[in-house]
Amino acid sequence: MSDVARNHTTLDQADLDRLQLLVSDWQMLADLSFADLVLWLPDTEGLGFWAGAQMRPTTGPTAYLDDIVGSFIPRGRRHLLDQAYDGGRICREGDPEWRDDVPVRVETIPVRRGSRVIAVIARNTNLLGVRTPSRLEIAYLQSATDLARMITDGIFPYGGERLLSTTPRVGDGCIRVDRHGMVTFASPNALSAYRRMGLVTDLVGSRLKDVTADLLQAGHKVDDVLASVVTGRAAKEIEIENSDATLFLRAIPLRADGQHVGALILLRDVTELRSRERELVTKEATIREIHHRVKNNLQTVAALLRMQARRITVPEGQVALAEAVRRVGSIAIVHETLSESFDEHVDFDDVADRVGAMVADVSTVATAVETRRSGSFGVLDSEIATPLAMVLTELMQNSVEHAFGARDGGAARGTIELTAERSVGRLHIDVIDDGSGLPANFDSELSGNLGLSIVRTLVIGELDGTLVFGARHDGRPGAQVTLDIPVKD
Repeated sequence: MSDVARNHTTLDQADLDRLQLLVSDWQMLADLSFADLVLWLPDTEGLGFWAGAQMRPTTGPTAYLDDIVGSFIPRGRRHLLDQAYDGGRICREGDPEWRDDVPVRVETIPVRRGSRVIAVIARNTNLLGVRTPSRLEIAYLQSATDLARMITDGIFPYGGERLLSTTPRVGDGCIRVDRHGMVTFASPNALSAYRRMGLVTDLVGSRLKDVTADLLQAGHKVDDVLASVVTGRAAKEIEIENSDATLFLRAIPLRADGQHVGALILLRDVTELRSRERELVTKEATIREIHHRVKNNLQTVAALLRMQARRITVPEGQVALAEAVRRVGSIAIVHETLSESFDEHVDFDDVADRVGAMVADVSTVATAVETRRSGSFGVLDSEIATPLAMVLTELMQNSVEHAFGARDGGAARGTIELTAERSVGRLHIDVIDDGSGLPANFDSELSGNLGLSIVRTLVIGELDGTLVFGARHDGRPGAQVTLDIPVKD
């Protein structure tokens, strides 16, 4: 609609905002009317009208098999459009139009903003199979007529409503109340919804506020917001529940000649939806608690290993236990991150930063080591995050021990940089240090280093990635390890 309006009309942004608000809510009018709706926008030169939007009913047969948005009708061809736009009043005629052997009744509804008519809605009703209307159809059509008049008067749609995915439609349940809040009509689905809440009487002829109050859970009162909805005095949405069911209600006040004449109340039974949401929340909370406990257990294991390391006098044993502490710590970081999230996905930038800080903090060499990151890893699945955290821990720790450990001078500084680049379906990572570089004829597959064996196993076997060791690509002193792994976008 915005493209059509921008290219072919002089409507301003305020006009478009009004029309967007209407279009976001006009499925209700189409369903109540059992008719197709087409929004016609006035041409810049006044030569005719452009179809800006279209809606088909879910309650009846369509009058348009094809989409007509973007089509043009010149003035004089559809005189009802001309009359509604020029006269600012609803126009209809008794004789139907015939389209592809289908009789179609057409009615045009001017859309007003302030004192101006900014568009026209054409309501097209497929008359094939028309029969004597039922009580439900009569109630729907009367409500549609009231809404059409409110559109013409510039009252509907109401501003400030925030339509949700749970917002009920006409077919979900429909109640009509008069200006006193008495129910004059209730669709079968609406009555069934109230029955599930425990209603044993009929809705028609009762005061909806009183009926609803009787069905609420003990201790729940009809507050001002709920009262304004069930009496139809305010255009609001609200959820009500008891131990048997949960209903979502939306009130659309109806006005005529500036007076409140009643309301249309749409409702939807969301009991199963809310039950599934509660189960999902419980499941997510359980998963987060599991990750939290795993993290705590891993931290306990790391503490025990550190205690054991202090009791060992053999230097090789102390080093081995220190490496085990770091490996356990990297896994604990991932589980701690997962315990704070609502799904099994990890913002890995935070994990990488914390792993880098951990490696620098526990460094035992005389050289002060700084770790830094450039680029973003993005969000990763937990099955990728855990092995990748271990890989980065091993690679950075290897730099700490071998790239900087042999340096002289004690007070020198070393730097380890992580770079991450995310592309479609791939994650490219470089671990770069400015240390002494790799030994001559270095071959990672022949190296007996346990850490490098872990890295190869995780990258190639578990992450299905590639791993390359070499000199820095920029020619400066140091080493560079390049990883490339597949990831889900």
